Amino acid sequence: MIGMTFKAAKQNFFDRERVKKSVDSATRKVLSRFGAFVRTRAKTSIRRRKGTSPPGQPPYSHVGLLRQFVFFAYDQPRQSVVIGPVLLREESDAPKLLEHGGDVVHRTRRGARRMHYRPRPFMGPAFEKEKAALPALWKDSVR
Repeated sequence: MIGMTFKAAKQNFFDRERVKKSVDSATRKVLSRFGAFVRTRAKTSIRRRKGTSPPGQPPYSHVGLLRQFVFFAYDQPRQSVVIGPVLLREESDAPKLLEHGGDVVHRTRRGARRMHYRPRPFMGPAFEKEKAALPALWKDSVR
C-alpha cells in the first residue's frame, strides 16, 4: 500500500451496492428455483385415485383443483419464498385441514355436523425432501 494513491487504493475495495445487488439477485434466483422444486414435488405427490388416502400420506386427487392450484411466490421485502395451495374460496379450510388435520363444523340445511380430519400432509414432506438440495443451489450463486 506504500506509494499508492487514495484513488488507486479505493478501487481495490469492493463496491457495496454492486455486491448487495448481486446477493439480492442470487437470493431471488435460488429461492425461486427452490420454490419451483418444492411445488413440483408437492404436486406430483398428490395422485389421482378413488377413495381417500391413508392418514399420513398425501391426499388423493379427485377433481384436480388442489394439485392445479399449488403455487410459489418470491417475497421481496422478506427475501423468502412462499409455497402452497391457493385458497379458492375465502371460507375454505380444505388445504389447511389436509395438511395438518383438525376438527371443523359443517353447516347444512339440516343443521350442523362436526367432522374430524386426519392429517394428509403434502407440502411439509415436499419441503423436507427438497431442503437437502438447497445448499447445492446456493453454491456459486453469487457472482
